[in-house]
Amino acid sequence: MSVPTVLEKILARKAEEVAERRARVSLAELETLAKAADAPRGFARALLEQAKKKQPAVIAEIKKASPSKGVIREHFVPQEIAVSYEKGGATCLSVLTDVDFFQGSDLFLQQARAACTLPVIRKDFMVDPYQIVEARALGADCVLLIVSALDDVKMAELAAVAKSVGLDVLVEVHDGDELERALKTLDTPLVGVNNRNLHTFDVSLETTLDLLPRIPRDRLVITESGIVNRADVELMEISEVYSFLVGETFMRAENPGAELQRLFFPERGGAVSGSTLD
Repeated sequence: MSVPTVLEKILARKAEEVAERRARVSLAELETLAKAADAPRGFARALLEQAKKKQPAVIAEIKKASPSKGVIREHFVPQEIAVSYEKGGATCLSVLTDVDFFQGSDLFLQQARAACTLPVIRKDFMVDPYQIVEARALGADCVLLIVSALDDVKMAELAAVAKSVGLDVLVEVHDGDELERALKTLDTPLVGVNNRNLHTFDVSLETTLDLLPRIPRDRLVITESGIVNRADVELMEISEVYSFLVGETFMRAENPGAELQRLFFPERGGAVSGSTLD
C-alpha cells in the first residue's frame, strides 16, 4: 500500500471535518446564515476590471503556515494584514481557513474582510456542498475549486451550489489534463494555474507559460505561486498575464502591503503606512 500524499491526507481529514461541522450546525441553519450575510463584493468582477486595464490584479494571501514550510509568519494579525494589502494596491484577498494543515481559521476570513473593502476568497479544500454554503455564511465572495481534489461530477455540483448562493468560483489547475477538465466542466471566467508541482513541491513559472496558449481568451488566467521578484512579474506581463495570487512572498515581508507595492506598483513609490505593521 502506497504512502498517502499530503493532498490525500488533507482530503481524508476534510471529509471528517465536514461531518464534525455538520453535526454542530445543520445545512439548513447555514443556508439561513448565508442569506443574511453581507452582499458579495464581486471577486471576479474586480479582477476582470483591473486586468482589462492591463494593470496587475493581485490576490494577496493571508496565510500563517503550510505543510511544506511550517509557520511562515509569526506576527499574524489578519486585520492588520488586510489593511496593509489594501493600501499596497491589492485587488482581492485570499484567506486560508484550513485549520489542521495551514493553521487557518474561519475567524481569520471574517476579521480580514471586516477590516477592508476588498472581495475575499475562502482558500480551503472544498469537497462538499456544505463548505460552499458555509463560505457564503462566513462572508466570502468566492471559493476555490482544486481540480486535482475533485472528480468532474463533484466539481460541477460544487460550482452550481456556489452560483446558487452568489459566490464566484476560482478553479485551480496544475497541468494540461486538469486544465482540459476544468474548461469542459466549468464556465467560471477565473482559471488559476498553480506553478507548484503537488508531488515534488517544486515551483516553476513555466507551468503558467506552457498552459497559456490552451486557455481561451474569455477566461482570466491567474498565476499562482512562484512570484518572488520584479522579473517574475514582468515575465508574466510580457505574456499578457495580469492576475496573480501571491502569499508566501508577502507573508515573509515585515510589511506585506509595502512588499506588494514594491513588486507590482514600483512607480507609486512612498511608504505603505497606517497600521501597526510599520
